[in-house]
Amino acid sequence: MGLFDFVKEAGEKLGLGGGKKDGGEEVEEYVREQTKANAIWHHVQQFGFAVEDLNIQFDDGTATVRGETPTQEDREKVILAVGNVAGVARVDDRIEVVAPAPEATFYTVKSGDTLSAIARDHYGDASLYPEIFDANRPMLKDPDLIYPGQVLRIPAREA
Repeated sequence: MGLFDFVKEAGEKLGLGGGKKDGGEEVEEYVREQTKANAIWHHVQQFGFAVEDLNIQFDDGTATVRGETPTQEDREKVILAVGNVAGVARVDDRIEVVAPAPEATFYTVKSGDTLSAIARDHYGDASLYPEIFDANRPMLKDPDLIYPGQVLRIPAREA
C-alpha cells in the first residue's frame, strides 16, 4: 500500500481531461470526478484482473483504489492499469493482498527505451525482454508498443 506517481499527460485516453468548470460549483466538480472514477473502473474491468470489491475514487488527479486481490502481481497490475491512464498523476493504493509476496520494481519508460534495453539494464540480459512483456500483460499487447511516461512492472528474477 502507498502512493505511486505517474505521468499525468501519458497513458490511455479515457476522456479524463480537465473539463469546463461552470462557476466552480462543488456539485458539478463532484459529478466530473465521479465520472472519471467510473471510466477508470470500467477500464480496469476490461482486463479481467482477479480483484474483489474494486472501488476507485478520483480527486484532482489522484485515483484511490480499494479492493482485495489474491496475489501481489494482480495488485500491481491494477495499480498500473489505473496509473497508466491520461489524467491520473498518482495512485493511492489501498488494495489488500491475500497472499503477499515481494513487490516488483516500477519503471517509467523514457524516450528511446525498448523492452530489450530495459531488460538489459534490470536483468543484465536484453534477451529477457519477454519476461517484462509477460509481466505487463494484458495492458501491453505488443512488445514494440511502449511509450514515454508509461509505467511498467519489472518483476524480480527468480534465482
